[in-house]
Amino acid sequence: MFTNRKEAGHLLARVLEDKQIEFDLVLGVPRGGVEVAEVIASYFNCPLDVVMAKKIASPSWDEFAIGAVTPDGETLISERTQKIIDIDSAIIEKLAQKVKENIDNRLKRYRGQRPPIDLQGKNILLVDDGIATGFTLKAAVKYLQRQTNGKIIVAVPVSSKNAYLNLLEEVDELITLEVPEKFYAVSQFYQDFAAVEDREVMNILKKYSEGKP
Repeated sequence: MFTNRKEAGHLLARVLEDKQIEFDLVLGVPRGGVEVAEVIASYFNCPLDVVMAKKIASPSWDEFAIGAVTPDGETLISERTQKIIDIDSAIIEKLAQKVKENIDNRLKRYRGQRPPIDLQGKNILLVDDGIATGFTLKAAVKYLQRQTNGKIIVAVPVSSKNAYLNLLEEVDELITLEVPEKFYAVSQFYQDFAAVEDREVMNILKKYSEGKP
């Protein structure tokens, strides 16, 4: 059990240091992952930015993800979903376009006028506050693999066992503090899991863009 995201970030930073994990920059997954990522970026005095992949929700059930969209517009469709429900490809394309527009708007809001960090050739540490299914995080990893020939390292405080095993095959290294047998939601492993607002993400990134980690 973690007190909050900041404590989880400090614990992750120490593990990364002990394991001598090397990386060039930290990317946080908005919104909660950015709070964890900030602690790690500050600990290692390295650049910080964000990366987003968002789920495509089923038209009939908003909580059910049928796929995910990445910042470059690529769509990853869940194989499990394809076996369960039949959705016309034109509908998926329309839904994906709306998600892509949402990603564009949020990234613009987070960064303001600051351009994204050049990822080519960089070893990237991708950070979130926890992994439940891992599907959108997998989409983010696929996106990063298209942006750099460097290593992709994922670091999270806690992950479900299934997500952990699935992601192991996708990344160069996967660091997690806990992989519990009984996993219901990321929030159950935090005493304080208050929502992180867009304004907080904007302030964190602004601080780093001004060279004040």
